[in-house]
Amino acid sequence: MLEMNPITVEGETFLAITLKLPKTNFMAITNEIGYIMCGALDVALLNEKLKDRKIVAARAVGVRTIEQLLEAPLESVTLEAEELGINVGMKGKDALLKMKY
Repeated sequence: MLEMNPITVEGETFLAITLKLPKTNFMAITNEIGYIMCGALDVALLNEKLKDRKIVAARAVGVRTIEQLLEAPLESVTLEAEELGINVGMKGKDALLKMKY
């Protein structure tokens, strides 16, 4: 089952996506700038093989819900995310708030 819902974080709107798969959930929260995602995200791939795309993204592990993804500390971030001030250890919701024009 696929769920897509708008969510608001401190007045900013994002799209929360949950794909329920057998024995796991795939989750992401995104806007036009970038996204945070569950442990399925391969940050090394984005930083190395897809570096030219300049993807703003971050990963949190061990999360099972969108609410947990918002509160979890980030385990890894892309180089482009770092340039926006998004860092490892930062809460997901704080990273999203840095994804602005």
